[in-house]
Amino acid sequence: IMCIKKKLKLIKRYGLYGGLRLLKDIFLTKFLFCSNVRIIRFPCYIRKDGSVSFGKGFTSGVGLRVDAFMDAVVSIGENVQINDYVHIAAINNVIIGRDTLIASKVFISDHNHGIFSKSDIHSSPTIIPSSRPLESAPVYIGERVWIGENVTILPGACIGNGVVIGANSVVRGEIPNNVIIAGVPAKIVKKYNYERMQWERI
Repeated sequence: IMCIKKKLKLIKRYGLYGGLRLLKDIFLTKFLFCSNVRIIRFPCYIRKDGSVSFGKGFTSGVGLRVDAFMDAVVSIGENVQINDYVHIAAINNVIIGRDTLIASKVFISDHNHGIFSKSDIHSSPTIIPSSRPLESAPVYIGERVWIGENVTILPGACIGNGVVIGANSVVRGEIPNNVIIAGVPAKIVKKYNYERMQWERI
């Protein structure tokens, strides 16, 4: 009876079509993935040449794409929520800390097609991009991070705990704890003051 009441409550909240689709996604999540995941909405695409793990309570919107190429590790912590059309691509490591919220259309990658900035021989523009050597650096996203719409997180980014990332930002390098960043490239615009209990402009 409790199960029927729960299903009727979902249908009432999301409408008949939305409720039935949600029930289908819950069933597929528990059947195809693991029971500790809350829900993965379909369609989704997960390529596991390497390792992909989802923490307890994980939730995703539609269109999630996770590529773990070669021996890559993609690790997503507990109670992470990812919204629609997020793409995570890894040949090395992408780590996302617990209680993080990611808006729609976010791109996170730990690699590039080609070498453009190091002291190594740079990739020639005469080589087609897909044939250029892959350059990678791990991506780390801390706990309780809020990533806004259309954000791009580049290889080597290390984002601290409690960070807020403004929509349409491009993130690279090391970001300290408890700051708000925005822009292209993203820069610190505010920092949280625990004594005053407020965000202060830098």
